[in-house]
Amino acid sequence: MNIQRIAHTFVVAAALVAFGCHQAAAQTVVPVSNFKAQGPDELSSIAKYLGKGEVDNLAAWFSNSIELVLLGEANTCSRSQAKQILKAFYQAYTPRAFRITHKAAQGNVKYAVGNLSAGGTNFTVTIFLCMKEDCYDIHQLKFEKN
Repeated sequence: MNIQRIAHTFVVAAALVAFGCHQAAAQTVVPVSNFKAQGPDELSSIAKYLGKGEVDNLAAWFSNSIELVLLGEANTCSRSQAKQILKAFYQAYTPRAFRITHKAAQGNVKYAVGNLSAGGTNFTVTIFLCMKEDCYDIHQLKFEKN
């Protein structure tokens, strides 16, 4: 996946996600590394859970309604439904490692792309987080086979 495609995907997806986020603000894209005012980076914890297949811990970051795109099938589902779908995914694809390759932020939206190695297959995982009150929630999680 080249940088131009990632940037385009980010701009389009950030606009879509911003409709579901309160207090969306139009700003230039700023690296997430500049957003460390409130403790450790949320994406570090999320990456750890994705890499280990710790669905219960990962689900704690889910919004009440999350868009889950898994192998081309898109679903908007509740936190508990998304949790069950991901548990089935990780049963089929035993996780080996996850590494974030790109991350950015715009307004109250954070975005990351990473590589998941699971079950002998490599996946590109896209994560969108929105600020809700004083913390970030995952509003979209997308898994695509490489």
